[in-house]
Amino acid sequence: MTATLITGANKGLGFETARRLIAVGHTVYVGSRDAERGRRAAAQLGARVVQLDVTDDASVAAAVRLIDADGGLDVLVNNVGIQEEMGDDGVVVGAAGLTAELMRKTFETNVFGTVRVLHAFLPALQRSAAPVVVNVSSGLASLTRASTPGGPAYPGVAYPASKTAVNMITVQYAKAFPAMRINAVEPGFTKTDLNRNTGVQSVEQGAEIIVRMAQIGPDGPTGGYFDAEGSLPW
Repeated sequence: MTATLITGANKGLGFETARRLIAVGHTVYVGSRDAERGRRAAAQLGARVVQLDVTDDASVAAAVRLIDADGGLDVLVNNVGIQEEMGDDGVVVGAAGLTAELMRKTFETNVFGTVRVLHAFLPALQRSAAPVVVNVSSGLASLTRASTPGGPAYPGVAYPASKTAVNMITVQYAKAFPAMRINAVEPGFTKTDLNRNTGVQSVEQGAEIIVRMAQIGPDGPTGGYFDAEGSLPW
């Protein structure tokens, strides 16, 4: 049975991804920074729970030990992310208001957290017969789209930059570990707590590409950037 860890899976896209993967036979670990919220989500899903704060080395190391003791890991979905530049009123801090602290906080979760978890679980993934990594990115990460007239009008800097970094991490890890399938995905503008529920599509729609890429086999793509319609421009 395929063992899958999804970070930030106690709600939103992570929760829906877990539900769908359990339905097709995966053993899913719900990664949650808040242990109680994780337990409630896991109980609702029929999943396993692992307390996991991607910004904390000790928390990640403990998660590795727990999953290794259960038999290892086949699929890692790096889903957890923050969008600190968007206020509760939906107003986004643009370039003029960007501070190093805002950038640092965003990167701590979205970039360094992704690397921390991926690095820690590499030995377990390398022991899998068909290891898969899905890094949840964003369409806002595309430099091609951002620099094209008529492209996204989103004014923020920190969040798109963090996801562009995730895309490069995806490419470089895919080259370094050719036996793994490592891809970045764009769920689309999905209504979740991340964007203060300003999104235009459901979590069911957004999770589709995450679920699809979590199930690819050894002959599937790697080092790519995809949405539900296909490849995206970098």
